[in-house]
Amino acid sequence: MPELPGRSAPPAPEPAHGSTGRPRRAVGMLLRIAGTVALMALTLRNVDWPRLLELFETVDWRWWGAGLGLGLVVQCLAAIRWAALARPIGFREPMTVFIRRFFEGQFFSLCLPTSIGGDVVKAYRLSATTRGRVLAGCTVLADRLAGLSALGVIAITALISNQASLPLLPALLVGAGLLVAVLLPARLIVGHLDALAKFLPSNPAVQGVVAGLLPYQQRPGLILSAIVWSLFVQMGGALVVDVVGKSIGTDLPVSFWFAAVPLVALAMVLPISISGVGIREGGLAVLLAPYGVPPEKAVAIGLLWFLVTIVCGLVGGVMFLADRHPSPAFDAGGRGLSPSPNADAPATGVR
Repeated sequence: MPELPGRSAPPAPEPAHGSTGRPRRAVGMLLRIAGTVALMALTLRNVDWPRLLELFETVDWRWWGAGLGLGLVVQCLAAIRWAALARPIGFREPMTVFIRRFFEGQFFSLCLPTSIGGDVVKAYRLSATTRGRVLAGCTVLADRLAGLSALGVIAITALISNQASLPLLPALLVGAGLLVAVLLPARLIVGHLDALAKFLPSNPAVQGVVAGLLPYQQRPGLILSAIVWSLFVQMGGALVVDVVGKSIGTDLPVSFWFAAVPLVALAMVLPISISGVGIREGGLAVLLAPYGVPPEKAVAIGLLWFLVTIVCGLVGGVMFLADRHPSPAFDAGGRGLSPSPNADAPATGVR
């Protein structure tokens, strides 16, 4: 939301539709709660509860701990990818700051109704100025798009390979072909952002976002490398669920998890539940059924996976409590924009 700098201008009047904003958000939240309950009820209707409880009693927590450790490493890799996109735009923070901000975003993704809320917090915390936060939002958007692109490549490659029972080399060739099919359009779009801006609305906010992404037009390789880097991040995420599954005796080919986890992750983007609860468990139940895995075990894997997500988020919560101030400076083109205490002070936000 644009803000008025300085103290002389009066506060902007509240929009006429502002009074309807809270009810609309409340209705949306209620719908998400209802969706979560409905999805879990649908998933659990055929579950043998004594068997499910028995599975949790027999969890090998060493395997689960290994999955958690791998999950933390994957989050750090994702933060490094984000930093690689943000630094060329002007964010000169140390890598440790990007890692902290990324984990904080995970925490707020758990606390807020949608994962987008965590993205907003990451952008807010990366800079202390309004201009910097707009550009930080652009880096988060680019990071998300790179991750989703890689997610699709891995999921489709694994699905084709599993259905056709392809050996390793043909499967890799399929993946390489899909990757090229993603990278070429991405290169074309990023390389012509200024031309694309002519076809977009003249709204200052829309044009500001495009302007914030223009540095990628000068160095499109950043986006392409982020997509390639995302392949390792997403494969790491699939391995986390594979390891977590081993904690209750599930031993399936890694290629299955490379297909299942991205598909479930893509479904969890849908705004129909809170933190993907119900989608995660139900999706695994459907995908694991053809492999003879009972619904109790599929639900248990989903819940143990969610527990890894919760612990990673709590790590971000601790990081947020240890440092509740946003990063103080943003450097655009080497000019070193260090805001004064009164410059672009946000009216509201996370502190």
